Amino acid sequence: MSKTILVTGGAGYIGSHTVLCLLQNDYDVVVVDNLSNGSDIALERVSELAGKDVEFVNGDIRNEETLSHIFTTHPITGVIHFAGLKAVGESTQKPLEYYDNNVCGTATLLRCMQKAEVKEIVFSSSATVYGQEAPVPYVESTPRGTSASPYGATKAMIEEILEDVSNSDHQWKISSLRYFNPIGAHESGLIGEDPKGIPNNLMPYISQVAIGKREKLQVFGGDYPTPDGTCRRDYIHVMDLAEGHVAALQYIKTGFDVTNLGTGNPTSVIELIDMFTNKNGIDIPYEITDRRAGDLSEFWADAKKARIALNWKATRSLEDMVIDTWNWQTKNPSGYCDPLTLGQ
Repeated sequence: MSKTILVTGGAGYIGSHTVLCLLQNDYDVVVVDNLSNGSDIALERVSELAGKDVEFVNGDIRNEETLSHIFTTHPITGVIHFAGLKAVGESTQKPLEYYDNNVCGTATLLRCMQKAEVKEIVFSSSATVYGQEAPVPYVESTPRGTSASPYGATKAMIEEILEDVSNSDHQWKISSLRYFNPIGAHESGLIGEDPKGIPNNLMPYISQVAIGKREKLQVFGGDYPTPDGTCRRDYIHVMDLAEGHVAALQYIKTGFDVTNLGTGNPTSVIELIDMFTNKNGIDIPYEITDRRAGDLSEFWADAKKARIALNWKATRSLEDMVIDTWNWQTKNPSGYCDPLTLGQ
């Protein structure tokens, strides 16, 4: 009999790709999402790609009644928890919204799980929890550091909550996945990253400049202590990341455990722009401006633990990432607003 997984925030960018991987690995899936950063059209396309239905509940994880109803009406065996606000810059302007949505929402989810006796959860954490002082590459044994933003602080707080829950009841199985910079899209071009408003992340901004939606790219800082002066990050293909969540579910064990999901290879802003330009044949006009507050010069993952503990490693290249991003963008110039179907 198939296991049934509740995916919070499953209509979002990483969530929708993970739902597809779950369906392709014979899991049944229930998604709860308030659609603040997601799209129900993404889930329709996921169902088409997988040839299998996804049950969707339009709801907020802070609503205990909504969550309790899901747990009492479905045979949920585990949870993958994505739901949360995620823009670093916005979090500095609206910290209360981030603490309420991310931290309080997680506490409500855990309370409902405890009541339903579902004690298996994979949490969507972030490399930001290592903090500003951590040496690179980031290793899981490094303590959580000082967060550069309220967004990062919420991820660190949630990890602390999960650790405390695990210590209070040894039946819990908790896997916290710290990942780096997901980019790319499913190779079909049917699902991808569809930011609302001005993109907060580099890759969707590049692809919107390429499609003519934005005039030019601003590169924040060209004087960092890196080979070309621009920030370096560990970019990972969203499908590799999605497969990492399924692996975490399959290898989850008792207690609280953290694992990096990254490639272990840093790429600079300029290198990413150049790769996009060369592989897709499109020039990206850009200007180098002042540094942005809170940006670190470089960080990337030590990815060894995931290979050993989860039998997982990133297999898709940076070239795959830029090609799949452009495939998604050209097929969906306005994101999920475009009436694309599998039959086209």
